[in-house]
Amino acid sequence: MPTGFLSHLDMSVGFPARSIPFYEALLTTLGYLRWREPDDAWQEPNPTRAAWGVAYPDGTTFGIDLRPARADSRDRKYDRFEPGPHHVAFQAADRATVDRVHRAMGALGAEVLDAPMDYGGQVGYGDSYYAVFFADPDNVKLEVVSVAPADAQGVERDQ
Repeated sequence: MPTGFLSHLDMSVGFPARSIPFYEALLTTLGYLRWREPDDAWQEPNPTRAAWGVAYPDGTTFGIDLRPARADSRDRKYDRFEPGPHHVAFQAADRATVDRVHRAMGALGAEVLDAPMDYGGQVGYGDSYYAVFFADPDNVKLEVVSVAPADAQGVERDQ
């Protein structure tokens, strides 16, 4: 198992009834599977917890877990310009997947911050960088990006 890869991401959400359907649409479009737990908080029809995961060919997994925020902060919107993550980016297999996510978010009425666009050649982006940006129900900025595999010839790496 490689060292340094993310294992999981736990996110506190203001209102699970709003966030769970949002992340269900996003993550299943990206190929994640919904994980079920026997605890009551995970059970339909009104779960307050949810998790999705993806398994990679080498056997590693990555999971995303939603849990309710504290009652006194559930109405607060996330501010990506305060200390903490600015945004979270998900790798898509191809441009068509980026477009499918864009359609799924549109069908939910999600706030699309930047429609799918090729950012290739712009400062801070590689030659082939196709992405869509949107906000989750708590205003967390999310990105879905398709990047062509880098040409690794001539790149030196520490062993």
